[in-house]
Amino acid sequence: MAPYCVLAARLRHALNSGVRRYHVAPVLCQRAKVAMSHFEPNEYINYEKLEKNINIVRKRLDRPLTLSEKIVYGHLDDPAKQEIERGKTYLRLRPDRVAMQDATAQMAMLQFISSGLPKVAVPSTIHCDHLIEAQSGGEKDLQRAKDINQEVYNFLSTAGAKYGVGFWKPGSGIIHQIILENYSYPGVMLIGTDSHTPNGGGLGGICIGVGGADAVDVMAGIPWELKCPKVIGVKLTGKLSGWTSPKDVILKVAGILTVKGGTGAIIEYHGPGVDSISCTGMATICNMGAEIGATTSIFPYNARMKKYLGKTGRADIAALADEFKQHLVPDSGCQYDQVIEINLSELKPHINGPFTPDLAHPVSDVGAVAEKEGWPVDIRVGLIGSCTNSSYEDMGRSAAVAKQALAHGLKCKSKFTITPGSEQIRATIERDGYAKILREVGGLVLANACGPCIGQWDRKDIKKGEKNTIVTSYNRNFTGRNDANPETHAFVTSPEIVTALSIAGTLKFNPETDYLTGADGKKFKLEAPDADELPKLEFDPGQDTYQYPPKDGSGQHVDVSPTSQRLQLLEPFDKWDGKDLEDMLILIKVKGKCTTDHISAAGPWLKFRGHLDNISNNLLIGAINIENGKANSVRNALTQEFGPVPDTARYYKKMGVKWAVIGDENYGEGSSREHAALEPRHLGGRVIITKSFARIHETNLKKQGLLPLTFADPADYNKIHPVDKLSIVGLKDFAPGKPLKCIIKHPNGSQETIMLNHTFNESQIEWFQAGSALNRMKELQQKSS
Repeated sequence: MAPYCVLAARLRHALNSGVRRYHVAPVLCQRAKVAMSHFEPNEYINYEKLEKNINIVRKRLDRPLTLSEKIVYGHLDDPAKQEIERGKTYLRLRPDRVAMQDATAQMAMLQFISSGLPKVAVPSTIHCDHLIEAQSGGEKDLQRAKDINQEVYNFLSTAGAKYGVGFWKPGSGIIHQIILENYSYPGVMLIGTDSHTPNGGGLGGICIGVGGADAVDVMAGIPWELKCPKVIGVKLTGKLSGWTSPKDVILKVAGILTVKGGTGAIIEYHGPGVDSISCTGMATICNMGAEIGATTSIFPYNARMKKYLGKTGRADIAALADEFKQHLVPDSGCQYDQVIEINLSELKPHINGPFTPDLAHPVSDVGAVAEKEGWPVDIRVGLIGSCTNSSYEDMGRSAAVAKQALAHGLKCKSKFTITPGSEQIRATIERDGYAKILREVGGLVLANACGPCIGQWDRKDIKKGEKNTIVTSYNRNFTGRNDANPETHAFVTSPEIVTALSIAGTLKFNPETDYLTGADGKKFKLEAPDADELPKLEFDPGQDTYQYPPKDGSGQHVDVSPTSQRLQLLEPFDKWDGKDLEDMLILIKVKGKCTTDHISAAGPWLKFRGHLDNISNNLLIGAINIENGKANSVRNALTQEFGPVPDTARYYKKMGVKWAVIGDENYGEGSSREHAALEPRHLGGRVIITKSFARIHETNLKKQGLLPLTFADPADYNKIHPVDKLSIVGLKDFAPGKPLKCIIKHPNGSQETIMLNHTFNESQIEWFQAGSALNRMKELQQKSS
């Protein structure tokens, strides 16, 4: 097939006419159809459309384009008429595909079922990776998960079969590693119901984390809306070497931009330093871009991506990408909204934390900082893997460190766990001996799943409330995230640093300069790890864990028992009554950081992700109430008694009283989980007022018919007290860009008015009026029929 595109490239070079140049190439390359994935042989990459749209937009804007602009604008629904202004206008886009992990896929598929549509409109997949708890080891944990979650897996399997969605069974691996191995490619636009979907940017794709309702839009075949992102350029110079790894790039960037510095922007890496980073290393960097609030992150197409595509059985995609490479790299002279420069030759190994992923320290300094701050320096557990760092190269570099320790008779002083990213990675590191080395140094190989990274960890070595330190190669380290213990100080670093620190057993060890004592009493220093980025042999695919959807799934039955405690069919939310929201009570005024983990906890609550009423019992149980400084303790304004947040919300709902939440900065930071928006809506909430929102959460709230509003003056946060009543007025004239008034009624009878901003566009206002985006979709379907 490739020769047709080679011939087309030669003709493009030979022809001088611009019109003829863009007429001949698509015709010839269309003959060389290349599938997006070997799992979908009849779904083809359409670089011709991407090229056509880019040319239309470039002519309109009359300026060089960044890479992210090329791919985003290349997927516009109407490139000729779409208004384009970074950071302001809303784009209507046509993504190429959808991916969902099992925890979020339940609600996404329940919403898709509610839409009444017979089949998904774009290639879509479900990946079972979130419901497997780490307990005793890979095989046992996997079998236990299959037994416990049989009802949910059966629902996802049959729903996938009925609606044309590919199904990756439990044990397949982590969604983002599987996407990198099979579905991401240069120039793709993929949306996924997980915040770390940007992992696919390591293969030059625009991969964006969203809530389930956004995924339903795309699966339903309607344009998906995204606020036109700004573009932050990160220019990389120099070359990675020694103990410095790709993880250190994003740990450094997180320290610079903080957890909200990338909000509303795509992070675009460029510069000569890019070529010193492996493809999976680039994926690591893009993956953890979610921790700075970025819409997504991306690297330009290069030889490292081509090598990875070839090794994962997609040389035909690489050949096609070569022919369209001018559209898969930034234009010369393109302009970024902000530029950060990092010299990789000078970059040192980093470790970030605790309690927030942007608290950056060089590894050489963290021990002294820990002693000064009173953080435990003894490391109880080191954990490598997760969607961020579970590639073949990651495992190889960790094994290279472990092998040196074994040669001197040492094993890990800390407990040590290893999570392979996929069945393919697991099988290959078993074959190539890495897993054996990691076990010999004291490691426990867990199932190919998310595990402790998302709180799926049945931890036994400490008691809840015990102050301790863990180091991980994960992406997030919010309070209580990994093990539900608020006193666990979690630090994020590279897999090789985790391994070295686990061998030493302390944060005070710097592998670049410090010595260990071998079993023979002699001191030695660990050498910087060196490992292949890809296996010398082909990848071992391991067990076949993929379920193809049938050509016709119309006869497939999807079972949701009305008495199930795990699954629940959805009822439509109520429509707006056309009136202002008057005299709302305040459920909670949140103090400080409030992530989606605080709003809708994971861990043991994951089992209820398909049952809206049951999971609503975790609503805001981790948020700190400013009135008493406690979690899950709020005043019931009707009884004056303090009680759990969900119970209070249910009481208000029972009494027919609407309520609001008051939040601080970057409210909803973290995961894409739309349950953090579904739950307040289900329990009677109407308005969330904050200083600022994280992007995904703000969109999720809009999708479910809530009003996410921000203080026009952030200082007005201090004017609202938990005992006040609030009225939002002006909703009859609700319009894009027009602020709303909030009347604050104090218990003493006085009142004051403040202004609230919003980012609603016209279609999003219709979501609010209809009660939810799904309700609005149904209304439009009824009108069209």
